[in-house]
Amino acid sequence: MYPVPTPAPPAGRAVNLHQPTPLVPAAVIAAPVMPVQPGAVPTVASIVLPDGQVVTGYAIHHTQPEPLAAKPPVSRTAVNVALGGVGFLAVSGGLLLLTTFIAALTALVTQLITLAAVIFGGWIAVQVFSANRHDTGTTVHIRKATFKRNHFHG
Repeated sequence: MYPVPTPAPPAGRAVNLHQPTPLVPAAVIAAPVMPVQPGAVPTVASIVLPDGQVVTGYAIHHTQPEPLAAKPPVSRTAVNVALGGVGFLAVSGGLLLLTTFIAALTALVTQLITLAAVIFGGWIAVQVFSANRHDTGTTVHIRKATFKRNHFHG
């Protein structure tokens, strides 16, 4: 498909150049001419090339693409990420307050249980160590009773 590169010929050897042969106009079949009325006469433009040649042709007006919708100055994704971060911080602060409240409530309950144990333990200690006094409380006299033939003898 591509020509095989050949090394440059030595300086003493002649180089043959092949020129393409142009098509003869007689060999070209002309298309039938259809008369068409243009909507407007197209403008003809001429330009001068750097080497002095003048090229004349019809000006081609390029269609302008529709302008794109104006983008907001900050992308929606960035706004959503920022709002998500603010929401997370708000929730984190609430969770921090909630955990602080739970810890304080736990400490209060622990102190109340400790206080109740100390008070109740002190009351038990007073009851045990004041057993020498008989002026308060109920006195129960125990005596020996016997049962004989399912009959009580007291």
